[in-house]
Amino acid sequence: MRWMVASVRLLAAAPLLLLPAAAVAEGPGVCHTVAVSLQPQASAQATLDEAPQIVIWVETTTGQYVDTLFITAQTGRFGLGNRPGRFDFNSGPMWPYGRRITTFPVWAHKHGKTFDVVEFQNAPDNPFDCFSGSGSQYAQCGENNLSHPFSESSREQHFCQPLMPSDGKWTSAADAMTCATVAFTDKGRFAPAAPTNTAASLYPPRTDATRTNSDSASVDMYKADNPFDAVSQATPVEGQQAEIDWPIPQDLPMPMGDYVMWVEVAKTFDTNATYNSTSYPAPTGISWGEYGIPYRGQPSILYKIPFTIGLTDTVASTPEYAGYGDPTGQDGAIRPPDATITTDTPGSGGSRLQVMTDGSRVKLTTHPEFDSTPPADPTDIKALDVQSTDVTVGFIAPGDDGIMGKVTSYDVRYLANEPVTDANFDQARTFTGTIVPTDPGTLQTIDVTGLLPETEYYIGIRANDNCHNSSNVIAAHVTTLASKVGEVDACFVATAAYGSLMANDVEMLRHFRDSFLQKTALGELAVEAYYTFGPGVAGMVSQSELLRTTARDALSPIVAWVRRLSF
Repeated sequence: MRWMVASVRLLAAAPLLLLPAAAVAEGPGVCHTVAVSLQPQASAQATLDEAPQIVIWVETTTGQYVDTLFITAQTGRFGLGNRPGRFDFNSGPMWPYGRRITTFPVWAHKHGKTFDVVEFQNAPDNPFDCFSGSGSQYAQCGENNLSHPFSESSREQHFCQPLMPSDGKWTSAADAMTCATVAFTDKGRFAPAAPTNTAASLYPPRTDATRTNSDSASVDMYKADNPFDAVSQATPVEGQQAEIDWPIPQDLPMPMGDYVMWVEVAKTFDTNATYNSTSYPAPTGISWGEYGIPYRGQPSILYKIPFTIGLTDTVASTPEYAGYGDPTGQDGAIRPPDATITTDTPGSGGSRLQVMTDGSRVKLTTHPEFDSTPPADPTDIKALDVQSTDVTVGFIAPGDDGIMGKVTSYDVRYLANEPVTDANFDQARTFTGTIVPTDPGTLQTIDVTGLLPETEYYIGIRANDNCHNSSNVIAAHVTTLASKVGEVDACFVATAAYGSLMANDVEMLRHFRDSFLQKTALGELAVEAYYTFGPGVAGMVSQSELLRTTARDALSPIVAWVRRLSF
């Protein structure tokens, strides 16, 4: 499997209520860095050696959750723990279905957030309907079936189609971790509201999917429902060092005191005498059961590192694992080390992280830093590609301190028909996609998605370093293209009524829908009805100025009310 030395550069941060008594507020120019070094090790005997899943978070010494600092993208961005399908489905290379609730049970029960369960679009509104039949009738019911109608499936950009181990594509997909052929998958929907749905999920949904006509309206909500995309990173390729900077919000105080960092590492197909396909077998009596192989082996492994943030450098490390999570994912308790966990096989069990040259499996260093030099301004900004709802912006990356060093992050915000400047930057709409900074002097590209068609936009960008210093704002001026044939805009009625001249109000209505309306059962019902009847209404409205004016008059009190919410 892949191995790496991951130097994860993180800034420790916590809400004020969780800070130790010794916490002090620090402004721009003063910060602390926490560098974590670890090295996942390749397995020697795995049937299918998938990349390990890793999450790192910080707690107070009393066990209060502070923040998630790092999570591998498969779980944090692509929704591995909350996707359609029963959790015990067989698995294979880049498997698209089955919610992996066993991935990070300790972290999942610690972070304090819940999410709507993502299920197949044709799952019954009442899950008990699945148990009303038998035989093939039971096998075809909702979450038990890997094959779904093409009308409910769209092109898959990340996961691969289900395969049988005998299929020649299995080996090529496993070796390259890429799909051999184009796949179409059901992106799912949020399960109906209680009391008929299953329990809430402790894992976020995927954020990479863009809704098409075949997808549920829920897909538009996935990104807004996932707070961990910003700290999600891909598992580095074998032999490449990973460095991840964690920027803390400027309005949070910088704590000094004692903390505990946890590293939870999960790996599929990591079997031994206790955890294997006999103790955790494949499901029976379902369609497509011959696809894939059982994936559930040894549970997640925990590493614990107490550390101190102060005015001097500190070092902390651990040579051994501290315990393991629930093999079924049902609770967040940490089981102490015991004989059921393998420790003498490289890449397996307690040895999923390799012993490094200093004798540790995880090493953590803290460093106080004093930096009042802002990053240089990005230069030569321009639109490299413009589509109806997406724009790729490119510019020359600045340095952290003037022209030296790599910046920590970028803020990207946009307005329709109004320039974005330093003065109004904080009031502009925020783009929340993940951006990995490049070296200074090189081309940095940012894909801004979710825009409105045929709309004039100003896209502003500001560079940040890890001590709260920011560059000036630069902006690109673009006009998105017309919608493609068959493409449905997410706010088609409001767009038809207002047109691009009022696009900021359309953006506000869309944000209200995503942040509030779809969070309630009644609101979700209204949104579903909107997607059913809205396109036809929008077509008529857009062709008549009288109807456009009438629609604007009807929407204006709603716009005024939503604006007063100041969300």
